[in-house]
Amino acid sequence: MTETIKHHLTDALLMGYSAGALPEAMNLMVATHLSLCDTCRAQMESFDILGGCLLEDNTDAVAMDAGALDATLAMLEDGEDVPARQIRASEGVFPGPLQDYVGGDLDSVRWKPIGMGVRQAILPTSGTASARLLYIPAGAAVPDHGHQGIELTMVLQGAFSDEVDRFARGDVEVADEDLEHTPVADISEDCICLAVTDAPLRFKSWIPRLAQPFLRI
Repeated sequence: MTETIKHHLTDALLMGYSAGALPEAMNLMVATHLSLCDTCRAQMESFDILGGCLLEDNTDAVAMDAGALDATLAMLEDGEDVPARQIRASEGVFPGPLQDYVGGDLDSVRWKPIGMGVRQAILPTSGTASARLLYIPAGAAVPDHGHQGIELTMVLQGAFSDEVDRFARGDVEVADEDLEHTPVADISEDCICLAVTDAPLRFKSWIPRLAQPFLRI
């Protein structure tokens, strides 16, 4: 799959994921992309190694009690095995991490219309960012908008194009305050995306602005 992915996660997102410093919604985005992208997965693993080295280099030696080693070994023997972090792929529309989060594949989603044929399903997440699934009919457009923060959009099915480029399955568009765009789904297939934002969008048209508080976008 990864050889067809042209748009990847930023190093900042991968480092944040490796360090456990991202909001829940962004963690979901990163894990979902990593399940499809060998390139970003290898980069993240390098950050994991780097983080381990930094911890080792910056840890001061501390004197231990005489029985500390025996006590630690006893806890390890009594404790449960902790599996290594694994990122499960899947054969459905949703990659493994997203299927685990939603509780199924596409047929498990309860869509709500938000206008012009576009539908969304807000996912329950905590923290300072929010996650949603978007269903954009073939040939339909999302209203022209800008950003007050970061918007991450990953294509799960179909493709969309905007002022930046064309984005297909596995691609992630990282949009910030400098980008205003009008994503349009390819005419050949309905487009389904995972979108994560850490601030409300900035719509030009007054109709989306009026609906924005109710749609939570």
